[in-house]
Amino acid sequence: MAHRFLHKDIALQAGVGIATVDRVLNGRGGVRPQTQRRVEQAIAELERQETQIGLTGRKFIIDVVIEAPRPFFEDAQTALTANAPLLQPAVIRARYVNDIAITDDRLEAIGADLKKRGSHGLILMARDTAKTNAVVASLVAAGIPVVAFATDLPLSARVAYAGMDNRAAGATAAYLAGQWLGSSDASILVTTRNARFRGEEEREIGFRIAIRERYDHLGLVEITQGAGGPPLGPQVATAIAEAPNLRAVYSIGGSNLEILEAFANSGRDIAVYIAHDLDAENSRLLDDGRLNAVLHHDLGRDMTEACKAIMRYHRALPAAPAPSPNPIQVITPFNRP
Repeated sequence: MAHRFLHKDIALQAGVGIATVDRVLNGRGGVRPQTQRRVEQAIAELERQETQIGLTGRKFIIDVVIEAPRPFFEDAQTALTANAPLLQPAVIRARYVNDIAITDDRLEAIGADLKKRGSHGLILMARDTAKTNAVVASLVAAGIPVVAFATDLPLSARVAYAGMDNRAAGATAAYLAGQWLGSSDASILVTTRNARFRGEEEREIGFRIAIRERYDHLGLVEITQGAGGPPLGPQVATAIAEAPNLRAVYSIGGSNLEILEAFANSGRDIAVYIAHDLDAENSRLLDDGRLNAVLHHDLGRDMTEACKAIMRYHRALPAAPAPSPNPIQVITPFNRP
C-alpha cells in the first residue's frame, strides 16, 4: 500500500499499534478486516490533512462522532478539514465516526475506546439521553473534553456547545411561513428525524411558539420519523390525506426528496417549503424552485469554535467566554453561495 507517512503517525491516527500498521502495510495477515479498514482510513485522512504536516505547533488528536445522515457528516468533515489549517501553528488531526443511528451501547463503547487509545477531545453530535450524558461525564472525568456540535447537550458535562441557536431558527422558520402564507387557513407539516435530538426539539418548540403567538390561524401537523426509522413518505402521504388544507412544510430533520415526492404523488401543491442545511441536495432543490428557503449556518465556524474550546481546555489558548450561537442564514435561490 503506497503511502508517505511514518508508521507511528498512521498508528496514532488509526488508534492502533505500530506493529498492526506494519502488518497491514506489508500484507502479513493476522489483522481483522475492520482493523485493516481503520488503517486505510487513517492514511486517507492523513492525506487530506497533509497541508498541516509541515507545521511545528502542538498536535491535537480530535475525535468527531456525528449521528446524522451521510450528507451532513460529509459537510461537517469538509468544514473541519478546510478550517483546521487556520488554527496554526496548532496541528489538528481528526478521527471520525458517522452513522445515521448510534445506539447508547455503541456510544458507550466509543467512549471506552477513546479513553483506552487516548484523545485530546471529542466533538459530538448525538441524542440527548441519560446514557449520552453519562458517556460525556466519563470522558471529561478522564481528561477528554467534549464539545456538543449542532445539537446541544445542556445537562451534560460538555465544555462548550458549537452550533446555531436552534430555538431562534425555529422561530425564524415560523416568521417566514407566516408571512408567505398570509391570512390563509393553511396547515403546516412539521417533520423531525428524532425528538431526542435537542436541536430538533428546540427548533420545533421555537416554531410552535412563534406560530401560536403570531399566526394562530395556521394549523400544525407534526411527524417524527425516528433515527434510522422507516421511510418518511408513507407518513407524509397519510398526513396529506387527513389534512386537506396541508399546504406548507417545515422540514427540521431532512428527507426532503421523500416529502416532495409524497406531495407530488398526491397532486397537492406546496405553497411554502422551508428546510435546514445547505447541502448538495438542498442546493439543487433551491435552484429547481422546490424549496423556498433553507436555514443554514456556517459549519466551518462551528468546527473552529469546537477546536478552540478543546485547545482552551488544554491551556493551548487563553481562557475566553463560551462561543455565542452561530448566526442563522436565510438562503433563497437568489443568495445561495
